[in-house]
Amino acid sequence: MASKKVGTLIKEARTEAGLTQEQLARKIAGLSASDISAAERGQKDLTQDQLKKIAKATGITQASLLNAAKGTTAKKTSSASKSSMQVTATEKKLVQLYREADSDTKKKVMNLLKGKDSLAGDLLEDLLDKDDLVEGILDTVQDLISGK
Repeated sequence: MASKKVGTLIKEARTEAGLTQEQLARKIAGLSASDISAAERGQKDLTQDQLKKIAKATGITQASLLNAAKGTTAKKTSSASKSSMQVTATEKKLVQLYREADSDTKKKVMNLLKGKDSLAGDLLEDLLDKDDLVEGILDTVQDLISGK
């Protein structure tokens, strides 16, 4: 049954995005948390429009959900041809670290990237506000450069 596969994809995408069923439902007009729950269990078929909105809200491709809903699979392609986006080594490392992180860490990273968590920015600002500390660091760096 195609809806079981769709449900599994929805649940995986939702949890990876750090969303509860209620949070996801709020992003999709006409769906409740119980609708999301039923869809994840394969007990409710969603419209293509709803699947597209879920894909957008969770950051997965629309094709993966739509193909699962139709009971088809996307044509397998090499990883190099899946996307035309160029990724730097740093971005690859970030993806690797993100995939290895636990769900709590993933949520914190997403909040930081979305600007919801300014802890790092606040810490940097606090450090920069400390004139003596900054001057001390600059003096140390200058001493190291000049060989003192």
